[in-house]
Amino acid sequence: MRVFVTGATGFIGSAIVAELLRAGHRVLGLTRSDTGVQALAAAGAEPHRGNLEDLDSLRRGAAQSDGVIHCAFDHDFSNFVANCEKDSRAIAALGDALAGSDRPLVVTSGTGMGSAGHGQPATEDVFNVEHPNARKASELAAGAAAANGVNVSVVRLPQVHDTTRQGLVTYATAVAREKGVSAYVDDGLNRFAAAHVLDVARLYRLAIEKSEPGARYHAVAEEGVPFRDIAGVIGRGLSVPLVSLSPEQAATHFGWLGMFAGLDLAASGAQTKAWLDWTPAGPGLIEDLEGHFGLR
Repeated sequence: MRVFVTGATGFIGSAIVAELLRAGHRVLGLTRSDTGVQALAAAGAEPHRGNLEDLDSLRRGAAQSDGVIHCAFDHDFSNFVANCEKDSRAIAALGDALAGSDRPLVVTSGTGMGSAGHGQPATEDVFNVEHPNARKASELAAGAAAANGVNVSVVRLPQVHDTTRQGLVTYATAVAREKGVSAYVDDGLNRFAAAHVLDVARLYRLAIEKSEPGARYHAVAEEGVPFRDIAGVIGRGLSVPLVSLSPEQAATHFGWLGMFAGLDLAASGAQTKAWLDWTPAGPGLIEDLEGHFGLR
């Protein structure tokens, strides 16, 4: 397949590009910079100039391809709602170019969208349209594309990590460094699901190869790592105290991250593993976080 990948030079996207190329696919990678053009060419992919706000560039890229993996997202969380709306428009544009064909579109969401709100881990067969997380706009846009004749599926992401980056945990580390304490909320037993970036890249490849209309996949290797354990590693890594905060204190302490720091973001990937024969093999979140700080 010739696969158009948005976010192709990002943390997850660059791993997807490498995974697709190893499997014998060709890649057309979206980039907005000369540096990105050079990186994609060096990796063996074909660069495609554009960005999430240039909808025509998205349509052109999709029109030239046998399928699309959309993993680009603007991670400026201070403008989270606006960026979710931007993602919705990008998905609609990609769908415009694929409507009426069998060419697959794999879009990206978060595992929280599979939470039924009863304290159980999020699952693939649930889409909570009442979820307060604005990221639901991506799945609503995917549903609208499907209604317009697009072969669309969804990959939901947990905390994706290696020793360099660890999803939202990277921001928690930055806050701890700035504030001089590593904090968790209440008892800190709320959990974050997680997966290694190379396992996630392999899942995206399997998803586009299967091209199952309407499927929702969870890129979950670890169902839930307690936030207190995560904060403990950060505290040891930075040599700062570990403290518990009330929800009210956490909102001030964490800034925008406060909307996530106390949430239970556990999720199951059991159905995905069975459907795609996906067996995660990478290190766990705690292991990679310890590696980040040189604690291993």
